[in-house]
Amino acid sequence: MSVFGKDEAAIKKFAASVPVPEFDETSFNKPKSLNQSKVAIVTTAALHKEGGDGFELGDSDFHYETLPRDARDLTLGHHSVNFDRGGFAADINVVFPIDRLEELAGKSVIGDVAENHYAFAGNQSETVSEIRLDSGPLCAKEMLKEEVDVVLLTGT
Repeated sequence: MSVFGKDEAAIKKFAASVPVPEFDETSFNKPKSLNQSKVAIVTTAALHKEGGDGFELGDSDFHYETLPRDARDLTLGHHSVNFDRGGFAADINVVFPIDRLEELAGKSVIGDVAENHYAFAGNQSETVSEIRLDSGPLCAKEMLKEEVDVVLLTGT
């Protein structure tokens, strides 16, 4: 059965073929309550500031972009022809819900909104090893420096 022009069987077959990393050790941290937590957004929508270099086509660009809290001049770098950009064009919060976080902070639902947020390109190599071993840990260190407690992950 087709959903919005996509073949569910093909998507399931593709998803089943994607290797999932296994970790020998995992860590668990007891988080702060949400109303005391600083929240950052990490998106795979390849967002970048207008006029910036953005992301390369293909699956070899594993860098991340730093998006300041007040940035609203963002460009969607997701290049798939299967992606409808209409929602993002109408409201940045569809992909980058920064205004919703500001509202939640204003109502004390969350403690604070991080000063910086981060964007990766969603199209990556099969192993995602570059993000797992390079840019992902670097991005995490930046968030730790800013004392981010919670990450809101968004895709396209």
